[in-house]
Amino acid sequence: MDGFRTFRVPAVVAGTAADEALGRELVRAWRRDGVFQVAADPAQTARTRAALAAARRFFELPREEKSALVSDASYAGYIASGEELTAGEADASEIFTITPDLPPGHPRVRRGWPAHGPVPWPGTGFRRAMEAYLGGVGRLGDRLLRLVALGLGLGPGGAAGFGRLTRDGWHHMRVLRFPPGSAGAGRRGIGSHTDYGLLVIAAQDEVGGLFVRPPVPGEARPRNWREDESSAGLWEDEPGWRYVAPAPGVLTVFPGDMLQFLTRGALLSTPHRVRLADRERFTLAYFHEPEFDAVVRPLGAGPGDEAIHYGTHFTRMFMRCYPERVTTRRILAEDRLARLPGGGGGADACGGGGAGGRPGGPPPPRDSRAPYVVSAPR
Repeated sequence: MDGFRTFRVPAVVAGTAADEALGRELVRAWRRDGVFQVAADPAQTARTRAALAAARRFFELPREEKSALVSDASYAGYIASGEELTAGEADASEIFTITPDLPPGHPRVRRGWPAHGPVPWPGTGFRRAMEAYLGGVGRLGDRLLRLVALGLGLGPGGAAGFGRLTRDGWHHMRVLRFPPGSAGAGRRGIGSHTDYGLLVIAAQDEVGGLFVRPPVPGEARPRNWREDESSAGLWEDEPGWRYVAPAPGVLTVFPGDMLQFLTRGALLSTPHRVRLADRERFTLAYFHEPEFDAVVRPLGAGPGDEAIHYGTHFTRMFMRCYPERVTTRRILAEDRLARLPGGGGGADACGGGGAGGRPGGPPPPRDSRAPYVVSAPR
């Protein structure tokens, strides 16, 4: 597996000594390699295979048919090759995005919340395969976050707090096709970036093309959630990238920007990029997220600490990636971001075992330098 560690995740995470030991190993793998692998059980392997097959069938549809599957209310639906931008440069990926599928009568849709609305599904077979896959990786994401909390020394209260943060989470997925590349046309599939959310679980077919950048001691890592800092395009042509070789029955897991923010840099969002292969490639990128209206605060936060309203953060990230999309134009025209609550009423990752409590154990150390700087592996 090219040096990346592969773990088996228990069906139940109960906070046992074995769970804590496994959590510490997961954290250690992230700090060393930026990613770890999870060996999927037979049921999840079957769901992955079915979802990738459905993706292949979808992307074989005529361009006109795919292009009609767009919503002006949500960011769900089809994204043509070249529509997505990373560091101002068009990516080669062709995408179908799946966000929470909310009917027109849903209260938030009626109130005009940004990014809320139905998914323009291409058909029942595709929908069935994707919803089954989402259910499986969603349950895995819940268990992984509890294990990570235990691995950070936050105890059962911290594990429960992570669970509350993602209950009814804004979990979503990008179904991707990458075209064949050639040396003359360039081999950039998606440019170097970190992901905006909490936890990423990725599945890839047998072709391969994913590269990750493990933590490099002394290297500054931006706080990508801030408007004046961005990881997009950084280190694109520098050494230090590692190829993530595809393997059957394996999922690749890495932290996103929200986990870096939540842990005060104890876990860093993993930069990654995609290079085109000599034939087309299909992948599934699942994002295990806080509830849309959640207010995310760093562990051990005080009154003056920065807080992030997740839904506002999600919407702004998508507006940045798709500045010309009809959804973005409607958000701007109708000032839909202003319809979100003023940062209140959301879930809080810092709740412990009792009301108003902190997670068990000390918070990870705070690094006041801006941006975060990678320390030596621990």
